[in-house]
Amino acid sequence: MKDLHIDGIWADASAGTHSDVLNPSTGEVIATVAEAGREEVDAAVRAAERAFDQGPWRRTTAAERGTLLRRTADLLVRDREELARTESLDTGKTLDEGRIDIDDVTNVFRYYADLAGKDAGRVVDAGSATVVSRIVHEPVGVCALIAPWNYPLLQMSWKVAPALAAGNTVVLKPSEVTPLTTIKLVALLEEAGAPHGVVNLLLGPGHVGAAMVEHPAVDLVSFTGGYATGEKIMTAAAKGVRRVALELGGKNPNVVFADTDYDTALDYALMAAFVHSGQVCSAGARLIVQDEIHDRFVADLAARADRIRVGDGLDPATETGPLVSAQHRAKVERYIEDAIEAGATLRAGGGRPEGPQYESGFFLRPTVFSDCTRDMAIVREEVFGPVVTVERFTEEADAIALANDTEYGLAGAVWTSDASRAQRVAGALRHGTVWINDYHPYLPQAEWGGFGRSGIGRELGPSGLAEYQESKHVYQNIDPVPQHWFKG
Repeated sequence: MKDLHIDGIWADASAGTHSDVLNPSTGEVIATVAEAGREEVDAAVRAAERAFDQGPWRRTTAAERGTLLRRTADLLVRDREELARTESLDTGKTLDEGRIDIDDVTNVFRYYADLAGKDAGRVVDAGSATVVSRIVHEPVGVCALIAPWNYPLLQMSWKVAPALAAGNTVVLKPSEVTPLTTIKLVALLEEAGAPHGVVNLLLGPGHVGAAMVEHPAVDLVSFTGGYATGEKIMTAAAKGVRRVALELGGKNPNVVFADTDYDTALDYALMAAFVHSGQVCSAGARLIVQDEIHDRFVADLAARADRIRVGDGLDPATETGPLVSAQHRAKVERYIEDAIEAGATLRAGGGRPEGPQYESGFFLRPTVFSDCTRDMAIVREEVFGPVVTVERFTEEADAIALANDTEYGLAGAVWTSDASRAQRVAGALRHGTVWINDYHPYLPQAEWGGFGRSGIGRELGPSGLAEYQESKHVYQNIDPVPQHWFKG
């Protein structure tokens, strides 16, 4: 099984270690892939180091790098249906969600293809007619890119596209749970013309990522995943003072005022909480509803949640799929049990759907809790499943206080027909993205990232490119004259 890609060569694991990839909808093995060991980690990082130090890649023009990214985007369009189906099989999400993901990946590659050519640096006024002073941007070096299992290809594209646009070399590691579309992406980058050693691929569980982070030749680590792992990466990267960019999830408030368009807010609240079975870092898992509409909103939300069609992601009738693994489902179920014991009221879901079609997969019904308080673990911690908690508020200040009462700060939303209130609340929320009368959209040209425990650094937008660049000041004295600093 030659799934590892090192210095332009597809290879098997030297130790012969492999792992199975499961379809979460059926529990069936859909692929068996190689697992890298320390030998492969060192080989991949050293290949990237050689390609950066000795190869032509870092000296290519922005236009040449942009051409590679555009060719890759064209290949993504060509293989859209195959990639979407693979993403659905691998993650359990619906086929329509998979298609949207591939389209978004394509847009990210095209955005950074265009942005790379616009990064000309800037001229600094040195206060002298004989001095030319410029700020230029150069690549960081070898970048270790580690992506999560919920949006495997999309999250990896947010890292790969700007890293290559800036002229870096990269070593990719997708989650061991969902590696298949990243394997395909590396093949497409190779087909598009990526030079040997510029793009390398490692597969395997957490110890592979740890070995990448600890490798002294890695200059930057970009990681999307859990907070505990993010802390470990920062600690490891401190040795050698390597750069890190971390997106570590969220516990995201969705604030609904009584003056909003009720039906629209209700519809979006369902989407915010239950798309991809809630396995979204920006999921609207904390619904905060004003007193006047709270009871009606909860009742309608629960009734609608109970009607969501759960099923195989490839079934056109499915509205949301399974959780990614049996282990992850068990974790979410423990949160549900703890919430009931803590006094939250279960209004919908809370268990597994019944029927023979659900017996082998990792399904869980969309779940709604009301009567939730801030001391409950299900309110404070990232559950990452099809679970929404509902809190209530009276005044605007109460809503802001509740929304900001979290250690995370990735995203949030406010629903109101009062334009002034919308801007006030959006301005007061300590979250990296705030939607007004909407939920979940992102733009390749707009920065994405969080405050607090949601991480450091930004992906997407110009800042997403800057994460992979070093700034250099070049000061040129055109007509130097002797200064006679010393008389001897």
